Amino acid sequence: MEKRQHHFLSENTVEEASRILKAISDPTRMKILYLLFQEECSVGHMVEVLGISQSAISHQLGHLRNLRLVKYRREGNTYYYAYDDEHVVNILNQVIEHIEHQ
Repeated sequence: MEKRQHHFLSENTVEEASRILKAISDPTRMKILYLLFQEECSVGHMVEVLGISQSAISHQLGHLRNLRLVKYRREGNTYYYAYDDEHVVNILNQVIEHIEHQ
């Protein structure tokens, strides 16, 4: 195939994809996302279930929110988080299936 026949990704797409893949490769963020794929959670529930400090979870949620990978809703004084992108769920599930298949 000649160079002119190839389709190339834009620099913006490459940069954004890299940011998202880096985000989901972090062990703490991966645990948070996997939990949020299963249920909507408050930070307190994440602390209890994952055994990670509140400050670490809050920090990672901020990073995931900036990438639009999680969303939240407020109920009184409590914020509930959920995943915000089915595509990311599929990517992470495919990686997990790949590992468990071996």
